[in-house]
Amino acid sequence: MDELQEANFSRIYRINWLICGPLLVLFGWPYYLLISPDAEQSIALAGSFFFSLTFTLTIIHGHIAVALGALHMDVYYEWHKKSARFPKIPFHPVLFTTRFRLTSFLVSVGIFMFSKLV
Repeated sequence: MDELQEANFSRIYRINWLICGPLLVLFGWPYYLLISPDAEQSIALAGSFFFSLTFTLTIIHGHIAVALGALHMDVYYEWHKKSARFPKIPFHPVLFTTRFRLTSFLVSVGIFMFSKLV
């Protein structure tokens, strides 16, 4: 299968890095604009990061699923763990679990509520 070759995995990894930054900004700026009048800048940035992280990880996970197919995503994550040249944390499989993404979203909602109350 062509999609299970290391060159394809490397291409998917590079594309994920390219789209990660713009997606974080795209999803984070509305939250930042909404919270910034009431909160300190550091709190607004942290909340917008957690808010945008949820949606960015969902899109990146979808990109991996579309590129490889849902049945072969585990092969990509195993390759990612074994590869010594790539950082392990940014696209670790735990980040793509629903539990982590919901926790990230709830943290951002908590920061928003806290900023409005204080």
